Amino acid sequence: MTVLVLARDFDPTADAVITALTAQHVPVFRTDLAAFPAQLRLDARLRDGTWTGRLWNDHHEVALEDIRSIWNRNPSTYRADNTLAPDVQDFCYREAKLGFGGVLAALDVLWANHPNRCADAIFKPYQWRIAAECGLTVAGTAITNDPDTARRFISTAPGDTITKALGPTGIVRDGQATTGGTRRLNEKDLATLDGVARTATTLQPFVPKAFEVRLTVIGDEMFPVAIHAHSETARIDYRMDPDSLSYELLDMPGTLGQAVARYMKRTELAYAAFDFVVTPDGEFVMLEANTGPQMGWIEAATGAPITEAMATLLAKGTP
Repeated sequence: MTVLVLARDFDPTADAVITALTAQHVPVFRTDLAAFPAQLRLDARLRDGTWTGRLWNDHHEVALEDIRSIWNRNPSTYRADNTLAPDVQDFCYREAKLGFGGVLAALDVLWANHPNRCADAIFKPYQWRIAAECGLTVAGTAITNDPDTARRFISTAPGDTITKALGPTGIVRDGQATTGGTRRLNEKDLATLDGVARTATTLQPFVPKAFEVRLTVIGDEMFPVAIHAHSETARIDYRMDPDSLSYELLDMPGTLGQAVARYMKRTELAYAAFDFVVTPDGEFVMLEANTGPQMGWIEAATGAPITEAMATLLAKGTP
């Protein structure tokens, strides 16, 4: 039985997990979705309600019925022949996604994580609602494109207000890539909120923090790590100053673990990385749950056996 790994060609995290699977004598078929259709072939047949067939490239082949699990490890997307007319390329892309992707999505195997579940989880407002229903603490939030609504929310917040993007923040301007993070609003921001009208704007009260926690969940295993910020920039958003951080393995609070387990079951996720702010009073406030997280950095900083846990989950392969 084979583990199918969907990953980009350069992915050190995928490399490490595949090495661990190989050490467990588990066969692996690795490919990127961008290999379909030029370098990757599919022959799939529906018989008696079950998809059978094979998937192959110039080097490897796997029978669909021999796949025990699929790791959806941030692959790039399908790539149509760029010599075709743009509208034909669009058609080929859609058929690849719905045909090739649809067959894989229909396999009754362990997914980490299933693309449909990832599609659900990309919406943070959905995450926050489910998290609250599962017993996790989430911050009071406003999402608005009305400056007056934003002004009222800010004026009634208990302290400062932050704004954050709900998706990737990378922007390329004049050939230069920039990225943004969580911002604590200052007096200049508050003087003019007209920019709120340009799109959906997310506002939350600034949560006082003693430290933050990255909780990696893989199957039934949980790896909580405290992240201590040692600069003002990192205290607002630790991604903006990674060199100022230190890390510490934590014991998992029992009630928190139970709430996280409920969230994982409710959202049908096999693995995720949760980010929390821990207040000076010891309250864990959930920020988000990432369904395709980078894991190598937290393992390198702490020695937490995250790679081995992922390999074990995929090798077990129980949906």
